[in-house]
Amino acid sequence: MSVSLYELSVPTYLQTLGAVSGFLEKGLAHCRECNVGPGEVVEHRLFEDMAPFSFQIRSVAHHSYGAMEALKSGVFNPPGRGEALDYAGLQKLVADTRTKMEALTPDEVNALAGKDVAFQFGETRIPFTAENFVLSFSLPNFHFHATTAYDILRSRGVPIGKRDYMGRLRIKR
Repeated sequence: MSVSLYELSVPTYLQTLGAVSGFLEKGLAHCRECNVGPGEVVEHRLFEDMAPFSFQIRSVAHHSYGAMEALKSGVFNPPGRGEALDYAGLQKLVADTRTKMEALTPDEVNALAGKDVAFQFGETRIPFTAENFVLSFSLPNFHFHATTAYDILRSRGVPIGKRDYMGRLRIKR
């Protein structure tokens, strides 16, 4: 059985992006119930030396749609700082990312199979094929940042669990 570049990437990103949207909504509801400003969550870190919640959500977007854009351009750079986003802005970023991912067609993505893409960070350049970039770099980073965002919400007392992280499963129909 062969799996296309589209099948191994886009539906996987969309499943987790949907989950992230869901746990962001539950996080906002929790803030309202507990009279906590969502801004407190935006800059929350699990540990002092870790990036804040806002960076985790930005990285989820960057390692999904940004990765697809990198397959087209041939270069992937770390996410920039970007403008400061409040909680609603982070929710919009995820929603916009989902919309862009949903617009990608199998033909469009599969046409990128075998293409060279490099992770470029300053003078460091790590070469990949499109498939290996997605499987060994982009998806692991994507899931790391989604998990860290989930963990930050859990550390703040948001009542979410594994099902919230799993998102909508792609079951046989």
